[in-house]
Amino acid sequence: MASNFALILVLVTLVTGIIWALDKWRWAPQRARKIAEAQVAHGNKVDEAALVRAARVPGWIEQARSIFPVIAAVLILRSFIYEPFQIPSGSMMPTLLVGDFILVEKFAYGLKEPVGNTTLIATGQPKRGDVVVFKYPEDPRIDYIKRVVGLPGDRIVYQDKQLYIKPACVSGECPDFAPVALTAGNVGEFSQNGVSLERFSEGLTERGHDILKNPQRPDLMHLYYGQPNTAQNEWLVPAGQYFTMGDNRDNSTDSRFWGFVPAENLVGKAVAIWISFEFERNADSWLPAWVPSDVRFSRIGAIH
Repeated sequence: MASNFALILVLVTLVTGIIWALDKWRWAPQRARKIAEAQVAHGNKVDEAALVRAARVPGWIEQARSIFPVIAAVLILRSFIYEPFQIPSGSMMPTLLVGDFILVEKFAYGLKEPVGNTTLIATGQPKRGDVVVFKYPEDPRIDYIKRVVGLPGDRIVYQDKQLYIKPACVSGECPDFAPVALTAGNVGEFSQNGVSLERFSEGLTERGHDILKNPQRPDLMHLYYGQPNTAQNEWLVPAGQYFTMGDNRDNSTDSRFWGFVPAENLVGKAVAIWISFEFERNADSWLPAWVPSDVRFSRIGAIH
């Protein structure tokens, strides 16, 4: 859907831009010459109606001239600077909730052309802990949002709901496997199918971030993506690819299940929530399901 919209946006910008350019440098000068010729032919005494006819701009040209600057600005903003996204599922709770509307920084990992997502200018690479939007590797028409856990060369293990990372060797230093630190938080704020989820602060970075675990749901190791020459719950991140996970660990279909995210699939870095709507309501509510029941102003701000 996002790719289709980008294609339509590019085509509309291209068509209206061509019309705008033709009018500015060809058709408008032709109209000006007609007016001048009419004035000369009538000794500068041509009536107003004749001037109006000579200067008349067809409606479709007028519309294209009006639309082009706006649609071009939208294309540049959306393609190269910031793009808005809506969070459709709870896989990134508690960091992101259903109904959050976020801004994705498109230039964080490279300036890319809007239709094929091909990198035009490299500007940076994801860091461990970044919340990223990317094209789902198994169906690039779909946008996913997850947190970067593993960088190229990292070895990842997920066992008994505990994340272990052995970072890639740098300058001859090869760290050992180490569990990512967890600090227990509130229980009961979030639930899944009637089960209270456990909340932890995970020390993936110095700042840390919160994750959720379902104490009653076992690890689904039999569904994990199997990488050759590694254990069922272990992955070695290839060069130019990334290992991502959702913060709602037991309700996220992520790299554990389908593998790695190629760098070329990256869309951008999620940097802020610009508005957040609540859609939950009482069963007797008369509001349609798509109408927000509340605005969560407290959620507006940066994403960590």
